[in-house]
Amino acid sequence: MLNLFKQHGIAVRGHNVLWDDPKYQPQWVKSLSSKDLYNAVKQRVSSVVSRYKGQLLGWDVMNENLHFSFFESMLGPSASNLIYAMAHANDPKTTLYMNEYNTIERPKDLASTPARYLQKLRELQNIRVAGKIPLGIGLESHFTTPNIPYMRSALDTFAATGLPIWLTEVDVKASSNVQAMYFEQVLREGHAHPKVQGMVTWSGYNPAGCFVMCLTDGNFNNLPTGDVVDKLLREWGGLGGKTIGVTDTDGFFEASLFLGDYNLNFSHPLTNSEASYSIKLTTSDEPSPLVFRV
Repeated sequence: MLNLFKQHGIAVRGHNVLWDDPKYQPQWVKSLSSKDLYNAVKQRVSSVVSRYKGQLLGWDVMNENLHFSFFESMLGPSASNLIYAMAHANDPKTTLYMNEYNTIERPKDLASTPARYLQKLRELQNIRVAGKIPLGIGLESHFTTPNIPYMRSALDTFAATGLPIWLTEVDVKASSNVQAMYFEQVLREGHAHPKVQGMVTWSGYNPAGCFVMCLTDGNFNNLPTGDVVDKLLREWGGLGGKTIGVTDTDGFFEASLFLGDYNLNFSHPLTNSEASYSIKLTTSDEPSPLVFRV
């Protein structure tokens, strides 16, 4: 499956290595002693993470470990630190994410406020390993009625860490007459923030019924939420969008671009010369003119 995605230029995140919610542990896991559970965890992390080493955008290592604590209850309060260290040892260059819900969605959930999230993140940053563990911020983004000012404030708080931010499971649980509108609000706010590197929707079609939100019906015809995605991709240049222009008399052309990869094609009508360049715009780039010769 990973090879299929690579062939089509689709990037992949690893979700998730372990889940701290006891509800989703297989019965055989719940029956293990602490020693046997440790060995099972070590085998799980090693087998999964090493198999896809260097091929993913990032790993959600211990899912929802602010709301739940199954592995901490069995392996001790530093279980998450131990497991992140294991994952890093098996894939040292790939970013390891916390992944949590209600951090930007619901300010009244005290288990996962930005302050609590950052407290846990600092614990992970203090893990003693050779080198520095590359960490990232995963925000599930399961919304009902979006509180956009709160979402923006929370993202600003996380942006101050300098770590990459992803909205990892975006959906909206709302009535059909407002769901698409709320969904668009969330996507626009996430896309507009300079530190948000990517967004993933939690919206795959299932014949048994959608979890909360689908983008298409059973025949893969767009629902209103799917129309939102297509509209924004076109607006943001993600569906073969092109910017075409002509330089001024001094040879300058100005355009506002989003972060990402670009292929630039130039042609000179008088000399019939052509040139092509590829560039990548990142958050570390300072605004400045790019000069190309044709």
